[in-house]
Amino acid sequence: MKLRLDATRCQGYGLCQEPAPDLIDLDEFGYAAVTADPAPGASEDAARAAAEACPNSALRLER
Repeated sequence: MKLRLDATRCQGYGLCQEPAPDLIDLDEFGYAAVTADPAPGASEDAARAAAEACPNSALRLER
């Protein structure tokens, strides 16, 4: 699976990083950047939680 970010939808809330700190970094303004693809298992669950935490649906998981 791949974690994809639509940077045009990101509003810098930073809610996505809490469930997936190993997969997402935030810049100084709170905007997200995907730093790794989720591995099967726990990090895939974390990626799913991060996507669900985003109020603007800027993150999504792709197969």
